[in-house]
Amino acid sequence: METRTVVAEFIGTAMLVLFGVGSLVLAGDYINALGISLAFGFTLIAIAFAFGRISGCHINPAVTLGVLLARRIDIRTAVQYWVAQFVGAIVGAAILFLLANQVPRLQTAGAFGSNGYGGRSPVGMGAGGAFLAEVLLTFLLVFVFLTVTHAVPMVGAEPVPVGLALAAANLIGIPLTWASVNPARSFGPAIFAGGDALGQLWLFIVAPLVGGVLAAVVHRFTHLHPAGQVDREEAHPPPATGPWGRMRGGHRPEAGGPETKGPEAA
Repeated sequence: METRTVVAEFIGTAMLVLFGVGSLVLAGDYINALGISLAFGFTLIAIAFAFGRISGCHINPAVTLGVLLARRIDIRTAVQYWVAQFVGAIVGAAILFLLANQVPRLQTAGAFGSNGYGGRSPVGMGAGGAFLAEVLLTFLLVFVFLTVTHAVPMVGAEPVPVGLALAAANLIGIPLTWASVNPARSFGPAIFAGGDALGQLWLFIVAPLVGGVLAAVVHRFTHLHPAGQVDREEAHPPPATGPWGRMRGGHRPEAGGPETKGPEAA
């Protein structure tokens, strides 16, 4: 089971980088920020439906950190996820790099879908503003993830709000920093972009992790039971009664024996 989850995180992160960042590198001039944002969101939704029941489809170290702080996984599983995510991002970026080099006149050096601030930001945002933006945008993504999921698997319609949150984060973040909200997504492309992309990479690793911590803290206050409530509920569970006050199995709570008459005799 651990092998399956790690492989799912590896493949999922590689696919997010390949198709999400690929939309920016290969088609950015044609689909603009809206199209890139939707590509990231749709890709995440598709991957979550494919791998959500296996690993929970974190495919983001910041999400994994938030889930760890929410006590849904242990530290050993979190470390395995982080390794799989960063390695998957490198592999996805390597495949994208090979594909991009087949496109005539497409420049990859110094850019290649990497994130940046200052002169590498579309609006020239400085390091402080970029850090704050990445923290807040990652907070949105991780908080939504923790809110709509209640266990490790991502099932049902849960991938949809998470994908929409990622699309919204990209809509806001692309003009500011090219939108990271995911340390692995930033790490893979930066390796192949080189230069200033590597020099500024620290911010797009640290800031999303801070956003993940903030989301886990806020989620604990807004959605988890108050301290001691779970223990009280377990010590005094509600009576397991069915229709007309009968216990499951056909017994009345006050009688202690099997029912012999129908509901009309109650």
